[in-house]
Amino acid sequence: MNLIWHRPPRRWPRLRNLRASVRDTLVLVNEFRGTLALFSGVVFVGGWLYRELSIFAGDRSLSPAEAVFVVLSMMFLQAQADFPDEWFRQLFFFIMPISGLALLAGGADFGVLLFNRRLRGEAWQVAVTSTYSDHIVLIGLGHLGFRVVRELHRLGDDVVAVELDPGAELLAEAHALGIPIIKADATKLETLRDAGVERASAIVLCTSNDAMNLQIAIKARNLNSKARVLVRLFDEDFAAEIQNHFGIDEAFSASALAAPAIAGLANKSDVSSPISIAGRALSLARIAITAKSALAGLTIDQFENRFDATVVLLERNGQSMLHPHNDTVLAPDDGLAIFSEPKTLVKITRANRS
Repeated sequence: MNLIWHRPPRRWPRLRNLRASVRDTLVLVNEFRGTLALFSGVVFVGGWLYRELSIFAGDRSLSPAEAVFVVLSMMFLQAQADFPDEWFRQLFFFIMPISGLALLAGGADFGVLLFNRRLRGEAWQVAVTSTYSDHIVLIGLGHLGFRVVRELHRLGDDVVAVELDPGAELLAEAHALGIPIIKADATKLETLRDAGVERASAIVLCTSNDAMNLQIAIKARNLNSKARVLVRLFDEDFAAEIQNHFGIDEAFSASALAAPAIAGLANKSDVSSPISIAGRALSLARIAITAKSALAGLTIDQFENRFDATVVLLERNGQSMLHPHNDTVLAPDDGLAIFSEPKTLVKITRANRS
């Protein structure tokens, strides 16, 4: 059985960008609907009127399309017709350029924003986020939050971050990873919806305010009853008390915080912080073999040799076996406790998803 060792594709990024562009264009058209409607009205009504007046003057050579084109070219001082003899048609050569200049400001803004999406700022980030589903929403892009985002990105997960006032350096690094950042107040339901909480697989609260984290966690749970909710709390006793209450799956005290551990819990592959043994950084991870896992069907011996990892525990049908026999064949729904280097655990996690 061949294992997938590379990072899984992040759900067709070109298609995602196309979908985001379509959505953002619709939003942009809605924002400029007044200007666009006025511009269209001037062009088409003006073209119709100019043709009717031309027919009245005895010139029947202009088609409707040509008349619209002539009026449009007049608006930009590029008249594609000879200067007429009739005063009522001559007026178009003076009125249309003035109308064009009056509409140019709004039209120019529309064109710039249409062809340079990055200038859309927050609206573009929301448009990209709208294409995400089954992703992880992280709220609080401080130093801990960014480390969690980086770990999740390294594991191949789709992540959306929410932060009201992100630091310039962390913001630039997150954008470099291709992660959408919603710069807004996460205590508002509108912000949570913009981040796609209703479609998310997990929500991670990493702000430094316990009360705010709990408030956002409850709102997020109301929007999505199926997602995993993980909350950072500085008060260790408080964290213990609310564990499994208020619909919260995990609550972390300040002393228990570790970015790899939080990232692992968010994507259902619990990973401990690395420890150094003989110069090698090693972590203990817990994973559950999925139904479509490339690991299913391997023996313990094959698994350990292929990944340079040690299986310290196998859980099957409610029974736990320390150091299972080498000939034991892995099956879906098996739980494994694995000891290995973090980079190897990333490969194992990816193979488990294939």
